[in-house]
Amino acid sequence: MGTDTGAAAPAVPDRTPPGERGFTRIADRVVAKIAARAAREALAPLPQDLDPPHATVNVRPRARGTGPVEDSPFATARVRVVLELEYPGDIGARCAAVRRRVTERVGTLANMEVPEVVVEVERLRLPGERRGRTV
Repeated sequence: MGTDTGAAAPAVPDRTPPGERGFTRIADRVVAKIAARAAREALAPLPQDLDPPHATVNVRPRARGTGPVEDSPFATARVRVVLELEYPGDIGARCAAVRRRVTERVGTLANMEVPEVVVEVERLRLPGERRGRTV
């Protein structure tokens, strides 16, 4: 019988070149959740009576020959974020903050290029206005 020393075999590093390892495809709904969360972060703190931002995403394959080999073929995301904002306020600055944060977070967490973030302000809410009331 052999002796068992209990030591695990050393890990062997993967020597497969990056372009041959394959890729992970991140579902559109996951990228949309990342974008919506990033929009909430950009607008924080959100008043309790405002609806949280929601996002839709269109993930497109990267065109061949436009990036490094190790990039995923699903490397471009076009994002639409729908918001409700308090009024009065600097709407342009808040939308710009949402664009920056969504681009940064989707790029970092999903490893995707975000060439376009459309911010749609669905509703402006006056201070003290109740949910459901239209002006």
